[in-house]
Amino acid sequence: MSLNTIWFILFIVIITGYLILDGFDMGVGILHLFAAKNDHERRINLNTIGPIWDGNEVWLVLGGGALFAAFPIVYASLFSGFYPAMMLVLMVLILRPVAIEFRSKQESERWRKVWDVTFFLSSLLLALLLGVALGNIIRGVPLDQQGHINIGNILTLLHPFALVMGLTTIAMMAMHGALYINLKTEGEIQARVRGFMPKLMAAFALTAVLTVIFMFIGSYQPVAVYAQIWPIIFPLAAIISFGLIPTFLKRGEEFKAFVASSAMIAFLMLSVAVGMFPNLLISTINEQYNLTITNAASQANTLIVMLIIALIGMPFVLMYTAGVYYFFRGKVVLEADSY
Repeated sequence: MSLNTIWFILFIVIITGYLILDGFDMGVGILHLFAAKNDHERRINLNTIGPIWDGNEVWLVLGGGALFAAFPIVYASLFSGFYPAMMLVLMVLILRPVAIEFRSKQESERWRKVWDVTFFLSSLLLALLLGVALGNIIRGVPLDQQGHINIGNILTLLHPFALVMGLTTIAMMAMHGALYINLKTEGEIQARVRGFMPKLMAAFALTAVLTVIFMFIGSYQPVAVYAQIWPIIFPLAAIISFGLIPTFLKRGEEFKAFVASSAMIAFLMLSVAVGMFPNLLISTINEQYNLTITNAASQANTLIVMLIIALIGMPFVLMYTAGVYYFFRGKVVLEADSY
């Protein structure tokens, strides 16, 4: 296996880790105004992610760092071509933690309501923007021979497929977040979220099917690989994981239901990665302009040095993540220093 392929796999693993971990943070935010009906319940909802949300966002930083180190041309093309969209993502990434931290600093009902709405909107917009970005990457972008993406107006990114992908991402994150709230709470919040679950699962299933239909009708390049048989194991594994969620919920196995949702997200990302490989950015102008793991990669010595650093550093990130989740396991109980 080449260094380029190893770094492609590592990048996908990191981004998948981000979508699973920060994904339920987004879901908690999307459901914040609906799952919790009063100040006490909203504090509980915030504290489901209170000790861990900042650590979850580290995975996005790792993903950006991995892309910059291993595939700098792709990093440059994305950040220059999608600059306005990236600024919107940055804005909501800032607003989410600000809302979490500021919300309980004052007793004022109006103050707290403003930050509750901010937390909801920033989480919703982040999920939408990430879905739209993925939709554009799957469909392809106007990438020229020099590696420049000429999107023109930012509204051109909001084509039907990208919007459907954005809605799919919102539904998926909301479902994932609901499973996490179910795992971390009890009483009325938990009962309310369980009531939402069938609707959230139906919304995700519907939007996911629409996404697949769009991909096949548009004959997007990542679909071609599924003319073979073996890659189908990844979407099938995602479907099976999705199907296990209601089974575990009926049995009262909250943790297993959340793990099944996490596995579903992982297999969906693997499905996309297998379809994209070896491409990182697909050009709608000419497929010869595609940025791949070969023509967009750093020099071999850079990849080797960064791989050594990753092999040393990743275990610490994993241990930190596992440790935090272990120490803050169990149902949420409000304390004096809670949000």
